[in-house]
Amino acid sequence: MAFRLEDLSAIIAARAAASTEKSYTKSLLDKGVTHCGKKFGEEAVEFAIAAAQGDKSAMTAEAADVLYHLLVALQAAGIPLQDVLDELGRRTGMSGHEEKAARG
Repeated sequence: MAFRLEDLSAIIAARAAASTEKSYTKSLLDKGVTHCGKKFGEEAVEFAIAAAQGDKSAMTAEAADVLYHLLVALQAAGIPLQDVLDELGRRTGMSGHEEKAARG
């Protein structure tokens, strides 16, 4: 069976209950949403650099880091992944131009 974002989200939620000595995820969560957001930003920049360099291997690795840190930041903020997926689903019902205009 393929690994899904929902699987990663569940792992992150489970690790939120672990000790910081055993879980890097827990240590991130304990530092709060601001710290988690900064880590996400760092990983996004690293992905952008890899993309600018055309390094597909690095892009793959950095994309995994981006997704992980995004889900950690969502966990820290108390935002379920399903809320994000629901928002994406809502947006697919209209063109990108329509969706952007609706956001104002």
